[in-house]
Amino acid sequence: MAWWAVAAVAAFFIKGLCGFANTLVFTSILSFSNNNSVISPVELLLGYPTNMILAWRERRSIKWSICIPLSILVVMGSVPGILFLKNADVRMIKIFFGFIIILIGMEMLYREYHTKPVKQSKILLGLIGILSGLLCGLYGIGALLGAYVNRVTDDTHSFKANICIVFLIENTLRILLYGLWGMVSLELVKTSIMLIPFMLLGLSLGIFSGRILPEKAVRKLVVVMLIISGAALVMKSI
Repeated sequence: MAWWAVAAVAAFFIKGLCGFANTLVFTSILSFSNNNSVISPVELLLGYPTNMILAWRERRSIKWSICIPLSILVVMGSVPGILFLKNADVRMIKIFFGFIIILIGMEMLYREYHTKPVKQSKILLGLIGILSGLLCGLYGIGALLGAYVNRVTDDTHSFKANICIVFLIENTLRILLYGLWGMVSLELVKTSIMLIPFMLLGLSLGIFSGRILPEKAVRKLVVVMLIISGAALVMKSI
């Protein structure tokens, strides 16, 4: 249980600071000794209230024109993603998504140093939305989602608000489907409840750190976490 507590504090510190990447940290710490089918439901149950907390804190920055269409596309992709997780060997899909995330992250990092406005593509919205849903359903990882929301928001407050709304909608669906398909046991629920204090500690520390760090530093950290997310997916799958 000690490693679960460490993972919860570390993962939700990153969540409070960046708005995402908690799944990456949580899974990376625990995957050496636990199956993904055990880790994902626990992380989902812990992450759900954090999305509610961050969305409420940043509610003035919510842009419904961004998060509602993206949420619909993510939900569309989540169902086949969950089915893959339950029934298929998805190693090659992990590797594919990993490289896509790395490329998008590098492009975003380049744009952080070249601030000329870029017109956003509706086709890109659709593609990233559906692929994000597939990746969320498979592993609960929102790296592709973070890549898009980062492109269409102006600051970390707006980024956190909109990505957490999308996560909240997707998480609701995933909790229902995990429950219906028998992927959430009473034992996993008990584990999640025991980890709530550690989750709240990490989240509080992350939110506090986000207040004192410069805006540009946090945005660049978001991009770096995206690149690390992609690299971790590839390395763990090879």
